[in-house]
Amino acid sequence: MSTTAVEESSSMVRRVYTHSWFQILLISFICFCCPGMYNALSGLGGSGQVNSTVAANATVALLSTTAGTALFIVGPIFNCVGPRMCLLLGGWTYALYSGSLLNYNHTQNGAFVIASGALLGLGASLLWVSQGAIMTTYVPESQKGRAIAVFWIVFNLGGGVGSLASFGLNFHSKTGTVSDGTYIALLVIMLVGWALGIFICKPSAVRVKGIQTIASEESNWRQTARLALSTLSDWRVICMVPLFFSANVFYSYQQNEVNGMTFNIRSRSLNGALYWIAQMIGGLVMGCLLDMPWLTRRWRAVAGWATLFITGMCIWGGGYAFQLWSTHRQAQGLKQDIDYTDGSLSAGPIILYMFYGGYDALWQSFCYWLIGALSNSPAKTAILVGAYKTFQSTGGAMAWRVNALGMSPTAQFAMDWGLCIGSLVFVMPTVWAIKSTNVDEEESVAEIQEKEEVK
Repeated sequence: MSTTAVEESSSMVRRVYTHSWFQILLISFICFCCPGMYNALSGLGGSGQVNSTVAANATVALLSTTAGTALFIVGPIFNCVGPRMCLLLGGWTYALYSGSLLNYNHTQNGAFVIASGALLGLGASLLWVSQGAIMTTYVPESQKGRAIAVFWIVFNLGGGVGSLASFGLNFHSKTGTVSDGTYIALLVIMLVGWALGIFICKPSAVRVKGIQTIASEESNWRQTARLALSTLSDWRVICMVPLFFSANVFYSYQQNEVNGMTFNIRSRSLNGALYWIAQMIGGLVMGCLLDMPWLTRRWRAVAGWATLFITGMCIWGGGYAFQLWSTHRQAQGLKQDIDYTDGSLSAGPIILYMFYGGYDALWQSFCYWLIGALSNSPAKTAILVGAYKTFQSTGGAMAWRVNALGMSPTAQFAMDWGLCIGSLVFVMPTVWAIKSTNVDEEESVAEIQEKEEVK
């Protein structure tokens, strides 16, 4: 092969490798393998254990660590070392957590599970801040909804596939605990996802049509601190805080009470798959809605908000009927007894659980889109995603702790419904303030900074 042909081939490979959509697909597959498989575990209720308290406390440790590191530690780290190093530093902690549950099956060492959960919290911060920055800034403004939809489909396919694998591995199980093979299979997939992080390229190598900030940004710790302060003091961001806080509050109730306390182990695995498949559909719906070309960006934001409010009231209303029924059953001593083959008895709760999954995707897709609508800068977006993960994890930790302490399912349900609808009301000013574009404004800021640096 001639030198020219080799150079052309190398150039084509590099163009594909640095293409924004290739990088988005790559981070999607990494999340398929790592948090996707983690979701498959957590969706089983109690991470596949009969006693859900250890898993709930591990999740509290995970979310507390994420809340304490995502904004003030991981955000600045991302701006200094980039997404590849963040993914390599954090990705392996998912496999460690699965390994700790495998160990728990044999030793009942709950302290190891909780410690692994805390370490996973730091790893998750590193992964999710990198993921958020890539997903919301590597495509033109008109394609951000599609980028979120593609990510959400691939990512939640991981939870679906993992749950289906668990369903097969535990099909004949008569216990409430998943098999060793389930944990081992998920652990191996998580390690593959961690290894894929080596192929993520730095933001300066990615070219996005119509956006110039990715290639030109460089910052030090002082500039990062200044940017973080100005970003977080924006009233639009402050109005988004309750929306962020409520993004994970319903997981503990849905996974441990709706799924975990109602169904047997194989049905919980099947329901987990349906939950994550519903998330794929929800992400696609919201992504397409927020990219509608015949509406301005502000009215797309309004349409997304209205979708969340209306579907939320309907789904949580259905959840209220389920909770009345479930409370009556548990008072009779009936729990973890329903199989998916039980016909009319299982159909309603399964459908409700699927709708809960779809609503979660609608919610988080909308949050990410709002973040992307505020800025095209990876540095600024990393701060916003850090804030999102901080408050999301704070709300989640609170909810999981409440679950671990044994608050009644009815009270947990009421708390989740109230927080979700209340936060939607609080974010209305931000939704209405969405601009048509950020390109002109951010390019002007970048030009001013360049002139100051020259002086």
